[in-house]
Amino acid sequence: MIVLKTARELSVMREACRISAQALELIGKAIEPGITTAELDRLAEKFILSQGAVPNFKNYHGYPATACISINNEVIHGIPTGKRKLKEGDIVSVDLGALFDGYHGDNAATFACGDISDEAQRLINATRESLYEGIKMAHAGGRVGDISNAIQSYVEARGYSVVRDFVGHGVGTSLHEAPEVPNFGIAGRGVRLMPGMTLAIEPMINVGTHEVKVMPDGWTVLTKDGSLSAHFEHTVAITPEGPQIMTKP
Repeated sequence: MIVLKTARELSVMREACRISAQALELIGKAIEPGITTAELDRLAEKFILSQGAVPNFKNYHGYPATACISINNEVIHGIPTGKRKLKEGDIVSVDLGALFDGYHGDNAATFACGDISDEAQRLINATRESLYEGIKMAHAGGRVGDISNAIQSYVEARGYSVVRDFVGHGVGTSLHEAPEVPNFGIAGRGVRLMPGMTLAIEPMINVGTHEVKVMPDGWTVLTKDGSLSAHFEHTVAITPEGPQIMTKP
């Protein structure tokens, strides 16, 4: 069931999204060679708790951390650990959110660790821009497929592939709500977009094949061919005035 939020509910949810966005920004600024993914995770958790919110990923279906931190060929759901230090040239995808007063925020971005290759930078740029191409299509009266097709068209025109096995989603009082928001599809198809809908739009883009595999830890998702992957996400409200990005620092 798709839940439409009232103006009051959107106001509360914006606070959850603000906290989520600032936590993501905090991690991004801390990324440097030598820091461990566990240290980054602790930074995010401390900040979220300081804002009167709680990390909404932690213990979600048993996930053990505040943030998903995925490196290079890891697509999503990388588990932070004190044994893993970032290296110069890594690209680091961070996905996290906060629960505040019963509402969730959810966002992600891919960051450079020091100097990265031109190939990696092009991938990051294309993935980020594909997110905004999708958001441009998130207008009341349109369809989910309009968002999906805009993302797919943008990245495939640049020679990249769109992950099929994981998709965006509605978000609100639950971290994952209806509808699903794939990053591939046909314009004019899918659920009708209505004011009050709140969507987590999140392209996951690979340099090589779209195929992925899950590691034995049951969480970490890798590109099947070992190619680089990037991930960006915003929580977006559908309003009569157009799409509003709620996860801005």
